[in-house]
Amino acid sequence: MAIELMSEKSISLPEVLGGCPEENAYRTLTLRQKLLFAILAVITLCSILYDCFVLDYRTVLFLNAILIVFYVAFMFYKFILINISIMRSQEIEVSAEELALLKDDDLPVYTILVPLYHETETFSELIGAINRLDYPKEKLDVKLLMEEDDEATIGLSNSLSLGQHFHKIVVPDALPKTKPKACNVGLQEARGEYLVIYDAEDRPEPDQLKKAVVAFKRLPNNVACLQAKLNFYNPHQNLLTRWFTLEYSTWFDLYLPGLTAVGAPIPLGGTSNHFKMEVLRKIGGWDPFNVTEDCDLGIRLHKAGHRTQVLDSTTWEEACSSLWYWIRQRTRWAKGYMQTLLVHTRNQSKLLRVFGAKNSVNFYFIFGGTTFCTLINPLYWVLLILWLTFRPTLLTVVFPGWIMALGLLCLIVGNFVFIYASAAGALTRKNYDLVKLALVAPFYWVLISVASWRAVFQLFWNPYYWEKTKHGLFTQSNNEAAT
Repeated sequence: MAIELMSEKSISLPEVLGGCPEENAYRTLTLRQKLLFAILAVITLCSILYDCFVLDYRTVLFLNAILIVFYVAFMFYKFILINISIMRSQEIEVSAEELALLKDDDLPVYTILVPLYHETETFSELIGAINRLDYPKEKLDVKLLMEEDDEATIGLSNSLSLGQHFHKIVVPDALPKTKPKACNVGLQEARGEYLVIYDAEDRPEPDQLKKAVVAFKRLPNNVACLQAKLNFYNPHQNLLTRWFTLEYSTWFDLYLPGLTAVGAPIPLGGTSNHFKMEVLRKIGGWDPFNVTEDCDLGIRLHKAGHRTQVLDSTTWEEACSSLWYWIRQRTRWAKGYMQTLLVHTRNQSKLLRVFGAKNSVNFYFIFGGTTFCTLINPLYWVLLILWLTFRPTLLTVVFPGWIMALGLLCLIVGNFVFIYASAAGALTRKNYDLVKLALVAPFYWVLISVASWRAVFQLFWNPYYWEKTKHGLFTQSNNEAAT
């Protein structure tokens, strides 16, 4: 099978760079945002210095109270969403009877985009997973998107006998070197009525495409995206994969369905999101400069009047088992959340006008709350250690009785919600042996906070640098154990 080399001349630059130039992450901060943050920083610093001079710490006291109140409010917000999902399933279910009524001749062409970069360890398993999909091969349009400088993956693809439904596209070696840019290249060549993205290590359930077709035809026209659930096929590899499984189970099985129930914008997962092709092209595809292009796309879909639902089908992935690669992956995710928050708050009045008051609050909780909590945690951990160890007088001033009560509420509520959510996620997936690990899951927050602070520095030094996740570690570890 010949490889289609997409030359720079054959690529439509506006489509590759996304259709919303005023809302992409090429610029981390606009001039207006820089001025606003600078003014706030100067006012805050001057107020703190003045308070220190007169020994009146009202500014620090005020900031402390605001941070704690927001933290507690965000925890209650997550708790409510999770309980909405627990009390009543919010996922779109497709029965076996509905699938049996489908006829192959009536099924639409389905495009599958598979961005690949240094994926020789998982390439063969990926091809097998796609071939196991219960969908007529003549109706599949699989685009294998490989980078021009990735000779190993390109060479491996040439050595294998692939079916006619596979089409190999080489993306020119040019910046930005990101997954969303590759997807935009594939989008130009896609010919399906629907489109889905799978990562190199993905193992979707065989009937997932058919379920998506049935769901799209049943749901209102404004539903333009279906997010399948993600989970891991190596949850018991080590402690990190166990914690990671708890987090994914909570996020995809409880948190996202809760967001759909309240009509909130949905931060999509990086894979297994199924789109109506017409809508995806109309809104301009993905932002190639946002390193969590999936989350950003979910927000832009909602802004354009479209909705996302969670599909009751699972794609199994490989949980990253290496701490260093996990930190790199989580840094990219945290940086992308920050990019998305900054991009969509450039125009506050437009955000409020398009989203309305309720969904503006949802947006700030989803992106601002998640970012804020992971960044502020280390500060309060340090303050707690200082208090328990030295009992400094300054902390007594900054934490008077009512603030201390709020802080204790924050400590109790925050840890309870995190433990409760993790346990509920494990029970939902029937991973009963992982429930006990929910009790120590707050230690997982330490790792998340490390990655989040790393993301802050990287946001300004290298904003759209794509830290690639290493795949194939589970297979490698099994092979090493066998030998």
